[in-house]
Amino acid sequence: MTWLLGAVVFLLGLLLSIALHEVGHYLPARRFNVKVTQWMVGIGPTAWSTRRGETEFGIKWLPFGGYIRMVGMLPPAPGTPPGRVRRWSTGPIRSLIDGARSMIAGAREAAWEEVGPRDHGRLFYQRPWWQRVIIMSGGPAMNLLLGFVFLSIALTGIGVSTAQPVIQRVVELSPAVTAGLRPGDRIIAYGNEPVRSWTGLTAMIRADAGRPVTLTVVRDGVTTTVPLTLGRNGQTGFLGVEPAYARERMNPAEVAGVVAHTGKEVAFSVVRLPDRMAGIWQAAFSDAPRQADGPIGVVGATRLGGDVAASDLPVTDRLLFLLELLGSFNIAVGVFNLIPLLPLDGGHIGAALLEGLKRGLGRLLGRRWTRPVDVAKTIPLTSAAALVLVAMAALLAYADLVNPVHFTS
Repeated sequence: MTWLLGAVVFLLGLLLSIALHEVGHYLPARRFNVKVTQWMVGIGPTAWSTRRGETEFGIKWLPFGGYIRMVGMLPPAPGTPPGRVRRWSTGPIRSLIDGARSMIAGAREAAWEEVGPRDHGRLFYQRPWWQRVIIMSGGPAMNLLLGFVFLSIALTGIGVSTAQPVIQRVVELSPAVTAGLRPGDRIIAYGNEPVRSWTGLTAMIRADAGRPVTLTVVRDGVTTTVPLTLGRNGQTGFLGVEPAYARERMNPAEVAGVVAHTGKEVAFSVVRLPDRMAGIWQAAFSDAPRQADGPIGVVGATRLGGDVAASDLPVTDRLLFLLELLGSFNIAVGVFNLIPLLPLDGGHIGAALLEGLKRGLGRLLGRRWTRPVDVAKTIPLTSAAALVLVAMAALLAYADLVNPVHFTS
């Protein structure tokens, strides 16, 4: 029951993130007077909807994304009514060209079927390029903001339980016992090196197996130097103490640094996506292990949420991990959507920026460039990219079911 509750709560968090992503598009679209006919969370058949003014708000049955429908996303063909295609001579190359042209014309016609007589002047493609950049950037920006908010609650409000260079327990028959170290001793120096963290202390201890060293500790407010000889545990040094833990909280600037670092890691992962998806394929259809730092979909993230909730960690730590997971997922979605490829938001942003560049160059050269960048011409490539994205999502969902990433505390 705890697992199910955690999975449901985490899924609701994801749905809230999707909904707010679409709000990030919806609000600037309304601000710039673009007609929005639908605001939907999820895909597939509609589970519930209601109409407010000219916009239908609803929830779909499958929680794998969302969208808003803006009127006039595609400009009309230059000099031709939507849907008219010039016929070419036969032949395999011409057949491919005709097929692509038919696809483009069909997309234009479908887009213009919902344009009414009173909608002209409110079409997306008619907005200045910078307004289109703002509209399409709103969704990814909302995800990055949510990532910052979730991580701020986790890292600033709760704080990470971190090992301190303070002795909590001394292991029996260890060098620490022989040297007279006690619980409560704070280790402030290792030889001549100051100790700032437990991680740094353990790294120095492991490198000095069997060697005589001196520790400087603070005990009851008094600084004491303790000589001792480290033990051996295989090839690594051994002292025989366990650390005390305390919660360390980050300030907003440090959280912003975590967001930037996470976004950078996601960007590098996107570059390596083909290789990573090959690993997902192997994990799904062979005995290959699933990489813990590899791609994960909605199904896998929800399972992780359930695993965290059902773990034996303290409640505060479980909440911390859930918030960090939601924050990281939002950052990943925000960065991924900025890829300059349609149908992702980055494709529309790239087209609008290209139009702005052309207009700027036109002014410098004394030429007036009025045609918008025709994204309809990319429809064949967009369709192929959409199929690839759907296939990737399906593969991730299958791998998340048969060979999921497990949470280990």
